[in-house]
Amino acid sequence: MDTATGSEANSTLELLRKRRSVVANNIGEPGPTRAELDLILEAAIRVPDHGKIGPWRLQVLSKAAQAMLGDVLAAEFKARIPEANDKQVEFERQRPQRAPVLIVVSSNVNREHSVPESEQMLSCGAVCMNLLNAAVAMGYAAQWLTEWPAYNDTVKQALGVSADQHIVGLMYVGTAAEAPGERVRPDLATAVSYPEVIPVP
Repeated sequence: MDTATGSEANSTLELLRKRRSVVANNIGEPGPTRAELDLILEAAIRVPDHGKIGPWRLQVLSKAAQAMLGDVLAAEFKARIPEANDKQVEFERQRPQRAPVLIVVSSNVNREHSVPESEQMLSCGAVCMNLLNAAVAMGYAAQWLTEWPAYNDTVKQALGVSADQHIVGLMYVGTAAEAPGERVRPDLATAVSYPEVIPVP
């Protein structure tokens, strides 16, 4: 059985303890190479998957595809908010193009399977988290976003995501323009308990 050395285990734990997202507007070139991206994606889909369903799909959008998605966002934003000014519309056009790499993670839930939909969706979330950690381990910056486009039917249609599925993450990957600062984290005492007994009815 393969086991990690002490130094490998420690470095992995430190990455998990200290990982920070970088806001997409602060992620620039260079992005990962195709070979590096393949490693990140390979790690991303190595997640708990009860039933071996693979209830997720990943799309790595090319620069051309990012620009096309930006046009969709701009048009949809203008249609929803007719009073939006040119600057606001242009911001939406640039939204998918903020980082060198944009990966769309969507669900592919099999509702006929005995595994509950909630478990399949949790597997989708695990893909996004693995992707973030893998990108950081590779030395890149990343941010997991959804924002309004993830919940818009026109955007889903443009990305080939059926109406009964979900865009789980818009994953931006590249190089941090500046190191992110730390932010306040939940205190363990507020999130973790050690019950000796449970209130059996």
